[in-house]
Amino acid sequence: MSFEGSDRQRLFVGGSWVEPDGGHYPVIDPATEETVGGAPEASRDQVLAACAAAREAFGPWSRTAPEERAAVLARAADIIHGHLGPYAELAQAETGATTGTARGMQVGVGAARFRRYARVEPAEWAVAPQINDAGPMGKAGVMGALAVRQPVGVVTCITSYNNPWANPAGKIAPALAMGNTVVVKPAPQDPLSVYRMAEALEAAGVPPGVVNVVSGRSVEVGEAAVSSPDVDMVSFTGSTAVGRRIAEACGRDMKRQLMELGGKGAAVVFDDADIGSAVAGIGTTFSFYSGQICTAPTRVLAQRGVYGRLVEQLAAYAGRLKVGDPREASTVVGPVISAEHRDRVESYVETGRKEGAVVVAGGERPPYERGFYVAPTLLADCTNDMRVAREEIFGPVVCVIPFDDEEEGIALANDTEYGLIDYVWSGDVARAFRVARRLRAGGVGVNTVGRNMEAPFGGFKQSGVGRDVGSYALHAYSEVQAIVWPG
Repeated sequence: MSFEGSDRQRLFVGGSWVEPDGGHYPVIDPATEETVGGAPEASRDQVLAACAAAREAFGPWSRTAPEERAAVLARAADIIHGHLGPYAELAQAETGATTGTARGMQVGVGAARFRRYARVEPAEWAVAPQINDAGPMGKAGVMGALAVRQPVGVVTCITSYNNPWANPAGKIAPALAMGNTVVVKPAPQDPLSVYRMAEALEAAGVPPGVVNVVSGRSVEVGEAAVSSPDVDMVSFTGSTAVGRRIAEACGRDMKRQLMELGGKGAAVVFDDADIGSAVAGIGTTFSFYSGQICTAPTRVLAQRGVYGRLVEQLAAYAGRLKVGDPREASTVVGPVISAEHRDRVESYVETGRKEGAVVVAGGERPPYERGFYVAPTLLADCTNDMRVAREEIFGPVVCVIPFDDEEEGIALANDTEYGLIDYVWSGDVARAFRVARRLRAGGVGVNTVGRNMEAPFGGFKQSGVGRDVGSYALHAYSEVQAIVWPG
């Protein structure tokens, strides 16, 4: 299937589709290893031009009525939803996602996020009046105050490869709703979907320069998008290592940051847990995006009374999952994003073996001539000091570590540099919530891996800076201004 298209092979800068200075590079289908299409390679000058266009457009867009901005987002949601089929086919070709994931969790969630931020929310609120004594700053009397949310300015959005619809939409939509303008630098592995998103926004009536998209494999594309003096904020989803470099660059100019970084989520399973529920939740690591998700419960801490049963059932669960062509309805686990990443995941499994972990499921490459497939793999008898327990593998690999009591389980869960989302399974709800409050993570699922999409999302420690999702995303893409007057 060909996804060649004239606009998708051009950059989107200042409202125009521009030929890339660096030519094009191939986007590869992870399932077939065939070329999906050519992605534009921007030059540094073109990235800086995109940032300048966003700066020029910021003033008029920020002064546009919130209702008008919301109407653009609502129209974009309608357009995306109306093209769900072809957009999902493209996303599937770029990422190797299963059909249900591409349609529902990628394009479907992308459209839903534009619709969510088409809902106008109050951007100012009164502050309680204060009675001041006479002093050097003025006369005694009542002082009134108003707190106002103002847009940050130009936001560079650097997005992840695991979801080229939901992740960019989760940045672009709230940023635009608050009156910011954006420069989007999509992941080099799957940028074509983001250009389709730009086409949808253009058709929805977004003014020139409000949304810009620049792609490329070279490091200088991302560096220019971060370092441009026209940029006020960087919103990044990706690895902690890259996030550190971006944070250092932002720090030099005091640019605002929103960082959603790596994770090594602990799933603390107590003896009294519903094992079937725990296995189903933990098992999503094997199937959802083929384990390429930072929120996955990849580090299972099982109390000794349930350890053996949990390992046995997780191994059986992993063995039942069909790995293969993501376009087949029966497939549950598709490929990982690239040959390089497949090799990286496999190297971690081999490292686990050498460290003393026991491979009780998976561990061998599926027998396909083409495609970047990794078998769902379960590593038992792990310890928390092993690399497979400490480093983010970002693939369908789960390690299991035993513990004795509640205090040890909490200590092991917190003994990590990450802190994005942890999980607790227990039949004792009071204990589950007690443990959840002691876990050093930005989110905790109690007897579930489900998410509330209005709850704040972000990480402790090396898992990120800031919070988004729901109204918290509007806060993330705004500055709070105080206006004070004598009463």
